[in-house]
Amino acid sequence: MDWIERIAGIKRWTRGGERAPHKPLLLLYALGRFQRDGNRPIPFSAAEAELKQLLKEYGPPRDTSPGYPFHHLTTDGLWLVDTRHGPGSPGPELRRLRDSEAAGRLHPDLARALAEEPGLLGRIARHLLDANFAPSLHQDLCLLTGLDLETATAPAARPAVRRDPAFRDRVLMAYEYRCAFCSYEGWLDGMVVGLDAAHVRWWAFDGPDDVANGLCLCAIHHKLFDKGVLGLTAEHTITVSARYAGRSQSSRDLVLSLAGRPAREPQAGLGTLEQDHITWHSRQVFRPPARA
Repeated sequence: MDWIERIAGIKRWTRGGERAPHKPLLLLYALGRFQRDGNRPIPFSAAEAELKQLLKEYGPPRDTSPGYPFHHLTTDGLWLVDTRHGPGSPGPELRRLRDSEAAGRLHPDLARALAEEPGLLGRIARHLLDANFAPSLHQDLCLLTGLDLETATAPAARPAVRRDPAFRDRVLMAYEYRCAFCSYEGWLDGMVVGLDAAHVRWWAFDGPDDVANGLCLCAIHHKLFDKGVLGLTAEHTITVSARYAGRSQSSRDLVLSLAGRPAREPQAGLGTLEQDHITWHSRQVFRPPARA
């Protein structure tokens, strides 16, 4: 059985192309628990707060319930839910999951495969990360879900990276090796340091590896852009989420002062950001409302 294909085929809620990483987040959380505790049942009462936090930080901008993936993942043959009344999930409503003492666990066939096949857990986790989240978020997601991919994936089993390796060079050159938001530039022994080529529309969601979908950003603004703290308008001015709070002078200088500031543009003739990608980021990643 090809478990990667099974997981790639999980059913997703869809509406207008909106991101719905609810089930992948639950699977990453369950894989982290499996690494620590084996396939012991995970009580919903114990997982609710942690799943809610994962959905708040890495789900879509709208509010979502941890009961949704806990219940609906059972339809994909990867997850089982039992209650004090017996097998079967009581539904996605939070009160029913709590009152019935619902507990979930990986399907026994998947748990058996994870125990018997070295590297499978790491391959599944890397697929879930690559297919659903920007690379700048992977390390933090592993920390929050308790995943240790260094011990979970054998080097030979790591999936091949399909991204265009020239994407970074093209984007950094187009922006003259300066952050499009703060103009930071830095070099160490002749090598660029602290600058990334950020996808506006995430690569996991069909974002192309070209300058029309790229921003040269310093490491901190790349992370904040992928977390939805920072965004762009159709006029290429920078937006800052009103949900972001920072009282220090550095927060004011590095983040809050960016609101309304025009982003740097690529060099003439090397492309410009496409509006469709900006719109995707505004709807799927940026956390509204924007500060004035």
